[in-house]
Amino acid sequence: MTFAEFYQPLHRRFTPERNRLVAARAVRLARAQAGDLPDYAPPSAATTTDWTIDLPAWVRDQRNQMTGPADDAALVVKMLNSGAPGVMLDLEDSMVNEDAAIEAGYANVIAALYGVLTYDDHKRGGHAVSIKPSSTVTFVRVRGLHLAQHHRIAGGEHTSGSLYDLARLVHEIDYARLKHPLCIYIPKSESADEALWWRDVFDALCAAKGWPPDAIRCMALVEAHPLAYAMEEFLYNLRDRIMGLNLGRWDYMASLIHFNLSDPDWVLPDRNTIPADVPFFQHVRTLMPEICHKHGALAIGGMTALFPSRDNPELNARALEALERDKKNEASCLMDGAWTGHPDQNAIAVAQFPIPNQLGKRPTITSADLDLRPSPKGVGKTTIDGTRAAVRTVIRYRHGVLDGLGASLLDGYMEDLATDRIYRLMIAQRVKFPGAATPASLSTMFDEELERILRELPPEATELDRDRYREARFQSQSMIESGTFDPS
Repeated sequence: MTFAEFYQPLHRRFTPERNRLVAARAVRLARAQAGDLPDYAPPSAATTTDWTIDLPAWVRDQRNQMTGPADDAALVVKMLNSGAPGVMLDLEDSMVNEDAAIEAGYANVIAALYGVLTYDDHKRGGHAVSIKPSSTVTFVRVRGLHLAQHHRIAGGEHTSGSLYDLARLVHEIDYARLKHPLCIYIPKSESADEALWWRDVFDALCAAKGWPPDAIRCMALVEAHPLAYAMEEFLYNLRDRIMGLNLGRWDYMASLIHFNLSDPDWVLPDRNTIPADVPFFQHVRTLMPEICHKHGALAIGGMTALFPSRDNPELNARALEALERDKKNEASCLMDGAWTGHPDQNAIAVAQFPIPNQLGKRPTITSADLDLRPSPKGVGKTTIDGTRAAVRTVIRYRHGVLDGLGASLLDGYMEDLATDRIYRLMIAQRVKFPGAATPASLSTMFDEELERILRELPPEATELDRDRYREARFQSQSMIESGTFDPS
């Protein structure tokens, strides 16, 4: 069966419901910005009955999950050889949403799942480096429901990027060659209803290929503020397939700002002055293990953005110290593991969490309705220099996107779509609610920071590269002024 024949009935069945769910998100956001903010749902079977998730033995140790873009074969092999208990190959935030990158990602994912992916190590004579046999669990993050796939359907219709990624992988994979079930990371969900869409898609794909019912398992990221109030219901709706939840902290921070964009008390301080244990993170970090462990699921912490550097001993020491402090905090909140993005981070991250997990522990919850929106007022610093740094970061990040990069290492921090979104929202807040950190003219600040970037480029920088920075500056300011803050 050709892929087109395989995909068309899936597209007809699932894309309309995907479109309805995405439209419902816009309605929910508009309500929130008008004052009707997310809250807990009334009691239901998900919250009042006894039910347990069947967690397989092969996934019980996930003390660290290494993550990175699937289109980078060398990085994929390095992550799988890092010794991390889990590796997440990303088709979403750390990649550009372009066909060439996505196609390269599919090829690398399938080869990695079979254990046959290699890359040529040019630094060491160009010999091929292959994946070493290990017990590492390999996950694949497909694109979220908000992203569409264009120009692949007869008649020119748009289809769901999530559905397209899943179908392409399932259609091409020989299940007998996998060392464990196909493990999918679900991103960007905003409601428990969306879990039902994923459940039905997984069921349909297994049936279409004649795979066993449990051939697809999943984990899900909590990256949207409304989902933090519906974690238990989301788990319940996917209870036959899901193995845990992950706090995608940077997208979650962006979503939290987005849903509170009309509230002057929610002007975010300079991002890198916000402590890792800030209450709006810490409360979710406490609630997630309570809900997950209550039902036998893993709770996984987020990514530390400050990256180590083998070329800068001072930065390297600072990054690894921050990593240890951050992961120790997550472990104290009873998380079972965390995410990292660099092989040098794995040993430190793994060492902070008990072996193999903390499923037998439950945090102390002082209230059944934990406040998930404590204001950031009085936290960190809010400065005009912080606004300038944000402007400079979004220009440089967007330049990377125009050059085909979904993630860029900037000033020691790994910036991807989520952190770019935080900075754009932060700038928009400071314009909307004038204060000491508000530029006299946003356009002037963008001009000044662009000129600084161009001035600091090496002499060999081409005019094409300079033009790309100018286009990045234009796109970034336009996105802020037009209110384009969705994660795409």
